[in-house]
Amino acid sequence: MRILAVDTSSQSASCALTEDGRLLGECFTNVRLTHSQTLMPMIEGLFAQTQTSIESVDLFAVTEGPGSFTGLRIGLSAVKGMAHALGRACAGISTLEALAWNLCGIPCVVAPVLDARCNQVYTALFRWTDNGLERLFADEAIALDTLAERLENLETPLFLVGDGAQMCYNKLNGRLQSLRLPTPALLYARASSAALAAAQRAATAVPPAALAPVYLRLPQAERERLAKAGGAPSSGREGC
Repeated sequence: MRILAVDTSSQSASCALTEDGRLLGECFTNVRLTHSQTLMPMIEGLFAQTQTSIESVDLFAVTEGPGSFTGLRIGLSAVKGMAHALGRACAGISTLEALAWNLCGIPCVVAPVLDARCNQVYTALFRWTDNGLERLFADEAIALDTLAERLENLETPLFLVGDGAQMCYNKLNGRLQSLRLPTPALLYARASSAALAAAQRAATAVPPAALAPVYLRLPQAERERLAKAGGAPSSGREGC
């Protein structure tokens, strides 16, 4: 099975092409250009460099959130458009689960962390064992102190990954001695990891129209609407 995976959930962006678990090619950028500028040229370049075509893709995968509201919409829109045009199915992958796949094959606990601002993070908790990836906690948005309390009794090597990993490591390293940071190549979300996760879910793939972003918090426009109406919405990644 040939899978095209896309990640635009944070400042970095990437696309990857895999076939039966083998990575054919991957493009990754971590610059301040918008994903609307970089994504489609990367995908076109990926097909050119691997001498393949979009018609050969059997399954489209995309990180569906949490993450940047705007970034998620760009990635999802691109994948839905391509898959719809070709009549292919899609797999939406949690950004946090995709990050955990960066440590595939390394016996450890993985805490993906995305900076949600206002001293909070989007996070989950996973463990890699001989039987594969085990999810320990669901995706959620929590305070940094809450994350520290959750992790403080874990004695195994505990890897932080994601765009909030360095921040969390700097703040929690003195409190949690088991914390580790991976090599920079494994620190950020990567489309190749999303493709690995998607391969496990090919049997439950969905039509393109079924894909939707998973924000964990309300988009900014909705928060502003609720604020004007006198509500008390939670903060989101693109503002407090």
